[in-house]
Amino acid sequence: MKKDNIVFIWILMAFIVFISFYFDSELVKIISLIRGDILNDFFMMITFLSNEIIVFSFLTILFLWKEHKRKWILPLWFTIALSVGISCLLKFAVQRLRPFQLGIVSTFPVLEKASHLVWNFSFPSFQAMLVFCAIPLLSKKFPKFKNIWIIFAILVAFSRVYFGLHFVSDVIVGSLIGYVLGIIVIKTEKEHKFWNKIYNKIFKK
Repeated sequence: MKKDNIVFIWILMAFIVFISFYFDSELVKIISLIRGDILNDFFMMITFLSNEIIVFSFLTILFLWKEHKRKWILPLWFTIALSVGISCLLKFAVQRLRPFQLGIVSTFPVLEKASHLVWNFSFPSFQAMLVFCAIPLLSKKFPKFKNIWIIFAILVAFSRVYFGLHFVSDVIVGSLIGYVLGIIVIKTEKEHKFWNKIYNKIFKK
């Protein structure tokens, strides 16, 4: 991709993030208006599937499935670990309350119980960061599966706003950070083969 195009994309994304911050409360209220029994059940399923243990297990099994892709399991784990660490640091630094905690919209009791912990702040969305950080690696190693995962990632991000667990800016920033982390890990691994060397030492003895 040309440098000018990359700069334009980043400026556009920065503008979208700025606008989302400005209209966060209104956007959450508008999205909550489309709630209904069918959508509630659908996005509850998406919420369940986006659980970090399920996502981690699925991606791990996917990369273990084919032997020639197994060397990328360590970069995958490292990308997920980075997402966890950066998400926690930002949550503690910003300490933004969730929309339902601020009384802007309501959420379901089961989700409120899971998301009302003192340390579990709103910004950024960890679930969005988690699913988006895998996109660059899946694009390289499982291109046929890439589009399915992108659709899933978008649904996960939307579900967080739909249930009043996050603001739109939370999921946009979380998605961007996760995606960039994935790109950085892949680029670094291609240049230095750090994780590949470790993999060979452990499993190729």
